[in-house]
Amino acid sequence: MSGRLPIAIVGGGPAGALAAAQLAFGARDVLLFDEKLAWEKPCGGGLTHKALQRYPFLAQGASESNPVADHPAEHHPVQHRLVEDCELISPSGKRVRFHLQHPVAIFSRLALNGLLLERARCAGVEGRVDLRQERVTRIERDGEGWQLVTPDCCYHASYLILAAGARNSFRPQFLSAISPRDLMVTAGYFIPGSSSLMQLQFLRAVTGYIWIFPRVDHVSAGIAGKMGEVPTSELRRTLEHWLEQNNFRLDGARFYSHILPSFRSDTFKALQVCGKGWAMIGDSAGLVDPITGEGLYYALHSAELCAKAILTGEPHRYQMLIEEELLPELMLAARVSERFYKGRVLGESVLERMVSLTGQSASIRELMSDLFAGNQGYRDLRARLYRILPAVMAESIAGRLSWPWSSAVGFAPE
Repeated sequence: MSGRLPIAIVGGGPAGALAAAQLAFGARDVLLFDEKLAWEKPCGGGLTHKALQRYPFLAQGASESNPVADHPAEHHPVQHRLVEDCELISPSGKRVRFHLQHPVAIFSRLALNGLLLERARCAGVEGRVDLRQERVTRIERDGEGWQLVTPDCCYHASYLILAAGARNSFRPQFLSAISPRDLMVTAGYFIPGSSSLMQLQFLRAVTGYIWIFPRVDHVSAGIAGKMGEVPTSELRRTLEHWLEQNNFRLDGARFYSHILPSFRSDTFKALQVCGKGWAMIGDSAGLVDPITGEGLYYALHSAELCAKAILTGEPHRYQMLIEEELLPELMLAARVSERFYKGRVLGESVLERMVSLTGQSASIRELMSDLFAGNQGYRDLRARLYRILPAVMAESIAGRLSWPWSSAVGFAPE
């Protein structure tokens, strides 16, 4: 392009790769740095129906056949597992299974990142992405732009996007480091084998849960909790005990541990995602759901909003777009997170009540399915609960009245 310095993106995960592709499609040159490029990352890798609808190329990548693709990187479906059934387990051990109206597409992060990086590499006509498998060791101001230093070279850029995750070592140059109170720790295993059931086990006295996410040739099993609440070693022991009790063998399994942002409401209120000549997206900006730990949708959406602001020539608008489109939902999740995990309702913990009602009420199962699909947000959740309350009460009472008769004729209530 016409002598204009490229935009530098540090971090080639989903956020960085999507931002690079969007900018190249918008006729901007991009330097995309990632030391490892596509690699297996410690997370579930689930993409909701909401994410697949917003980013159709991912829906094509998650289809079984994909006969038509709009992009060279989309001509071959990416290996994934479509999960249609979920099991919730309460802290006391109550279990309920239900069908997901919109399946969750679970990708290996190696496969997902590979798709996104290849899409970035092939993006654009007037703009292009220069993918650099190098570790950025230093970032400095260079007039109105930036100088980025790697062990092999020195690069110059007009704008800087940080997409290097919660452990981003460059964050303190721009903002304060993320407080331990705003972090969640995870530990888990990639276990050889197959499953068709997604499982979530909620825990007593832990702001987090155990998860089982089936992938194509293995299972991602993990546990998450707020940093400082329970030692990571204890979380790991809890997970290992649960896996043993539920017949998951660790022969050949690979252990992983990771840190996720889990911001408090006040932290979201004060959140700054950009400044003069720079922006942060995805986990680097702390854009992760504090209740579920989901970050992929927010990573992709923040990358889209950041690229949009840059391409319109008003990069400072990225802050406003985040405040309008993402922060209200995340702030509400942060406010209710403590009550969700440790609150009580009608003399019982919220988690116990939620699992019980899911088993008793078709209306609640439909609601839970919409939550997993991303179609039901937090902001209008209360209104929907009030709307379906009469049906939930009727279904619950009917279920309890039918229990003795059900067992007598050989079937269990829903």
